[in-house]
Amino acid sequence: MYQSGKQYGFESGFSCAFRQHRAESHCHFVHGYSLGFNFIFESNELDENGWIVDFGSLKSLKAELEKTFDHKTIIAEDDPHLDYFKQGRDLGVLDLVVLPAAGCEKFAEYVFVLAQDWLRKKNYTPRVALVSVKVSEHGANHATYINPKLDITQRAFPPMRFY
Repeated sequence: MYQSGKQYGFESGFSCAFRQHRAESHCHFVHGYSLGFNFIFESNELDENGWIVDFGSLKSLKAELEKTFDHKTIIAEDDPHLDYFKQGRDLGVLDLVVLPAAGCEKFAEYVFVLAQDWLRKKNYTPRVALVSVKVSEHGANHATYINPKLDITQRAFPPMRFY
């Protein structure tokens, strides 16, 4: 079993603003971060280059992330003030993206589904599985969505050896 990962750190420029309209904390206000994304891929076999995925091919996945998270205002589709944000879009003061929900956990799930579709389109599946997607707001806050189809409790790991 092999694993590899791809990370787009905070310096990648996925700066976006969002709010959690249900929060009783300050998170119900619009606030922003430069998000980071971390992908973990897995396979039992490597390709002809000895890779799980060609990291160069991830440019198109990064482009999808840019369409959703680069200088965007992300609002949940059930936000009671959605019309207010649509008005801001129509006035040209914000680049609105409406998602099913806002926040790191739901962003991780959304990006997981996006990356699964990307793997399929690039013909990586079924050889390659997406293990997880981690979304970070900053160094202290992150959320991870783990592939529900991978039962890691059933995997056999080699014994640890200490020398």
